[in-house]
Amino acid sequence: MSFHRAFQFSWAAVLLAFCSIAIRAQELPDFTGLVERSAPAVVKVSTKRGAGAADSTAQSEEVPEIFRRFFGPNAPAPQSRAPATAVGSGFIISADGYVLTNNHVVEGADTITVRLRDRRELKATVVGRDPQTDVALLKVEGRDLPTLPLGDSKLLKPGQWVVAIGSPFGLDYTVTAGIVSAVGRSADARQRYVPFIQTDVAVNQGNSGGPLLNIRGEVVGINSQIFSTTGGYMGVSFAIPIETARSVADQLRDGGRVRRGSIGVNIQEVDGALAEALRLPSASGALVQRVVPDSAAAKAGVREGDVIVEFNGETVVEWQQLPPMVGAQKPGARAELVVVREGRTLRLPVIVDELQEEASLASTGAQATDQDAAAVDAQSSALGLTVTDPDAETRKRLGLGNEGVVVSKVSGAEARESGINVGDVILMVAGARADSLATFDRAARGAAIDRPVMLLVARGEVRRFVALRREAQVR
Repeated sequence: MSFHRAFQFSWAAVLLAFCSIAIRAQELPDFTGLVERSAPAVVKVSTKRGAGAADSTAQSEEVPEIFRRFFGPNAPAPQSRAPATAVGSGFIISADGYVLTNNHVVEGADTITVRLRDRRELKATVVGRDPQTDVALLKVEGRDLPTLPLGDSKLLKPGQWVVAIGSPFGLDYTVTAGIVSAVGRSADARQRYVPFIQTDVAVNQGNSGGPLLNIRGEVVGINSQIFSTTGGYMGVSFAIPIETARSVADQLRDGGRVRRGSIGVNIQEVDGALAEALRLPSASGALVQRVVPDSAAAKAGVREGDVIVEFNGETVVEWQQLPPMVGAQKPGARAELVVVREGRTLRLPVIVDELQEEASLASTGAQATDQDAAAVDAQSSALGLTVTDPDAETRKRLGLGNEGVVVSKVSGAEARESGINVGDVILMVAGARADSLATFDRAARGAAIDRPVMLLVARGEVRRFVALRREAQVR
């Protein structure tokens, strides 16, 4: 190739590269106008806790920093007796001074100060807080305050641009942008009524409570959490959908508390083995572990072992989707459940109850030792378990009625991998109540070898279904 042709080729390549860059630049949004319009309604929230109060917001070195909540850089360790300060963010939603932020930003605060973009500082009072959603509603005295319009978080789709404005590390009015990574995430077991928005927008300590905006400048979420193993941003952040926050704020303002719907079931994931055992076409839906007596679900005819695949017209793909769907309903509302039971699809009308203060689902710690479980009638099953028909004293100690057999030995590899322990109580096997050792063993031996058997296992107050395959060598 001659020098002249090589020169022409190189300039052509350079020109093509510049054109490509120019085209990409035109495709990228310019957030300048959005920020100029939105920033005046974003506030910095500073809190103080009195001397002698332990700061529950600081993080212990021993606690894994997963789904960590963020506060300002001055938060002391829990054992500190000095006055504690924290910094978060928020935004004004009404011209007369209502402000939305996170509950964890203001929880336990003695004084709350809100600072506006024009440097005004206003004292704030807490109208109400809701730990279940991590939303707090504040009120400052003012008139004609700048506000942010609230958008529709239900319209969000993965890949859309979003912008965060807040005070990370106390750096006021920091702007970061990214895309929606996913919607309807279950990011925190403590907030199972929140279908989180996942983004890759950079947020850090101090961003808590600040707005997540769409490209029209509408609030679509409240920045709340990050996934981190270091305490800093690692590319995954979560926001509370504004639909959830708006409902909470309205209830806090009007009645001082939040009322949520409940149907009275405990649920779990449907994994591949359980789907095979239940003869489901796919591993989706919410598997009912327990139906609370006299609850809405009980009155509607829901049974343990049913798989809820739809609630009020919305498909339940992941089991964590169901609590936010139900919680968003007003108590007394009529809804419809679609459940799969033994291969049949049933439509069950239900009248939603009001969610009451929930008892802890943590294990009570009541586990039988090998000696405790060495009751009479111990027998090996075809599922790699040895179970006992508990005597009256054991039934009383474990809170059993006329149902359940106690695991005294775990011998099968699959049973061990499933997490079943000695002292666990088997309540159901293959869809039948395990009301005695004989019924348990009969159901286990009668199970097909080519398909898993579903068991309902209880440990203290916690229940879960597991699927085990019958061991062919057992006769």
